[in-house]
Amino acid sequence: MVLFRSLYESKMFKLVVATSVLFVTFLSAGIFVENASAHGYVDIPKSRAYLCKIQVNTDCGEAQYNAHNFEALKGWPAAGPIDGQIASASGRYPKLDEQSSTRWSKVEVTSGTTTFRWSLSAAHSTASWKYYMTKQNWNQNASLSRNSFDLVPFCDLPYSGQPPTTFSHTCNIPARTGYQVILAVWEVADTANAFYNVIDVNFGAPADIEAPTNPSNLAVTNTTSSSVSLSWTASQDNVAVDEYWIYRGGVKVGFVGGTTTTFKDIGLTPTTTYQYKVAARDAAGNQSGDSNSISGTTTIVVPDPIAPTAPLNLHDMGVSTNNLTLMWGASTDNVGVHAYRVYKDGALLTTVSGTTLSYNVTGLTPGTAYNFTVFAVDEAGNVSPSSNTHSVTTLSTVCPAPWSSTQTYLNGDQVTYNGIKYQAKWWTQNERPDLKSGQWDVWLSLGSCT
Repeated sequence: MVLFRSLYESKMFKLVVATSVLFVTFLSAGIFVENASAHGYVDIPKSRAYLCKIQVNTDCGEAQYNAHNFEALKGWPAAGPIDGQIASASGRYPKLDEQSSTRWSKVEVTSGTTTFRWSLSAAHSTASWKYYMTKQNWNQNASLSRNSFDLVPFCDLPYSGQPPTTFSHTCNIPARTGYQVILAVWEVADTANAFYNVIDVNFGAPADIEAPTNPSNLAVTNTTSSSVSLSWTASQDNVAVDEYWIYRGGVKVGFVGGTTTTFKDIGLTPTTTYQYKVAARDAAGNQSGDSNSISGTTTIVVPDPIAPTAPLNLHDMGVSTNNLTLMWGASTDNVGVHAYRVYKDGALLTTVSGTTLSYNVTGLTPGTAYNFTVFAVDEAGNVSPSSNTHSVTTLSTVCPAPWSSTQTYLNGDQVTYNGIKYQAKWWTQNERPDLKSGQWDVWLSLGSCT
């Protein structure tokens, strides 16, 4: 008993308990951040990850549920994912790194002008979009490596600003034959990371000139005061249906993937009748005729006294001298979240849509502390409780103190090591910044400090 009491009161015991609590807290937060910080994938031409998401590619493991989440340090091929982990960006989803000539479903392409489209769940300020292609005679049955690719991008598009959540552009694909892999890289401007997607393509297939059959049995499945829900019977195509385009009053109002046969049209006016049609498209751009026309009438406004839940885990994705990017987890509501209000030091900073879970804050003062909170609002005007308060200090124009192996650092603490500025993501001691600054490591590199 005396021995146990002595152990309990010892500094070592207290340190072990404190460290265990910190680790569990961080692990729990990390599980959430994984989903909140997922950001984008290529869906035209369909990437390997996206084909996992829509279950065309099978046996994908956890990658099936994380198509937005293929993130690693930017700077490929000099930096970024290591050889053997290029398809998964980091090795986090090892199934995606399995490679053979028959392992993955392929998208038919031809050389020349091709549209690439990214679906972005968090549209970061962007530096560039780059695309690389495997060499003509690459080894299709070996793990993807730098030796597999031409290391000069066939398409390099500088970009300044924040792209829309659905972003398209064109590139000229070089001539190839047979099975090839395209590596698409979205380089973010306001963090040290980039997003990597591989696209399995096949050259030389005959042109597809056959349109899908018309969608049929279009029906209204539900209405509210501000929405109409639709369903229909799938079209058929000689290759595959790529997308369904939804038209309201003859104007396209949305689209869904080729395996989805439902759509919810939102933001409508109460007690109003709307006319809908649906058309199918294949990957070659062939479009079917219209489905049958159907009308849907929104209901009267029903009083809604229930507020949304509080936004979750408000955090930042990197801080500079003058700006930072906030992110948070979605609120829930009995009807639907209409908007999020972002506050800085208690004053309203901006309002974003209910589907937006990030905001790039600009115009901040270097070396200054700020407190941020976020509230959710529904269409009835009900306001949620506050998110957690996220406190952050912008980088100073003066270099922080040098890193010390004996000092304990907490989330947000900044140090200088070999002329580079680093910021701690969580509690750390005796972890050298240059060795522990990867995507999943404790230190975030903030660039040169002079």
